[in-house]
Amino acid sequence: MSKAFTLADFDYELPAELIAQVPAEDRSGSRLLHVDGPHVADLRFTDLPWLLQPGDLLVFNDTRVINARVRGRKPTGGEVEMLVERVTGTSTAVVQLKASHPPRIGGTIDVAAGARAVVIARDDRFFTMRFEGVEDLAGWLEQHGEVPLPPYIEHRPDRRDAERYQTVFARDPGAVAAPTAGLHFDAAVLDALSRRGIERAFVTLHVGAGTFQPVQVTMIAEHRMHAERYAIPPATVDAIAKTRDRGRQVVAVGTTSLRALESAAANTGLRAGTAETTLFITPGYRFRVVDRLLTNFHLPKSTLLMLVSAFAGLDTIRAAYSHAVRARYRFMSYGDAMLLERAVT
Repeated sequence: MSKAFTLADFDYELPAELIAQVPAEDRSGSRLLHVDGPHVADLRFTDLPWLLQPGDLLVFNDTRVINARVRGRKPTGGEVEMLVERVTGTSTAVVQLKASHPPRIGGTIDVAAGARAVVIARDDRFFTMRFEGVEDLAGWLEQHGEVPLPPYIEHRPDRRDAERYQTVFARDPGAVAAPTAGLHFDAAVLDALSRRGIERAFVTLHVGAGTFQPVQVTMIAEHRMHAERYAIPPATVDAIAKTRDRGRQVVAVGTTSLRALESAAANTGLRAGTAETTLFITPGYRFRVVDRLLTNFHLPKSTLLMLVSAFAGLDTIRAAYSHAVRARYRFMSYGDAMLLERAVT
């Protein structure tokens, strides 16, 4: 019988000063921790091409972060902060609200450019809003919304964030959080990978605001993941099949790429298409597609820490994170990266 994991199994001491508040001077200027079982190597991100073999396949998430944070006021004058989880129509969206007293159904919030958001439904912490006076909500957000920096980044977004909290290959709008492992790649690294014969493919997973929601149960098996939309193109399925045929490895760039690929993999193999995933990966999960994982460092007790523990092994991750803290790596979205080898099971 597999172990019944608790939240405490995924806790560690993270000094607040190690949570990166700004990006590195250059995208590829971060550090890279290579983790292979008990062995760790302190490297630079620019070393990545030489950790891979010609014919390996990198799979990127090409989602584009939208300006999903909206500020407004209730008719009483109280400030409201909205985080758009998903645009559902030309003038409607599902959002999370931060307010001293959230409005009830029918309640209104005054927002930019003379528009008004009206609550038309509620499901727990998610509110469905209709934006009156807005004909193209996606376009309105680009003009009047803010970059949705994570809650652990303490400054208001600026021009640098508008550029750096977005991958250089982002093209499909819909995410409210960046696929942060992809933030390290710039033109020079991509060129170096191509020259070495590393192939690349893309998936799309629109990261939702629920990625920042804390796990609120003691027994991990009781946690339920939020749903996120993903798409696997036929070209990516073909690229993975060819990688397998030549005996090379599939490397997921980020936990979002990994979750999209593993969600689309059934017993009959990986399938192209679009769907929603609530896949919750914890130790004991059997990986079907991904051989290696490039990722950032994650918060204590987070579902992402559970995922990497499932991939590389819980004891391996505990040791690697202890090393990273001692070596003063930078953590979270704007922090450093790690390349994980999949545990042998």
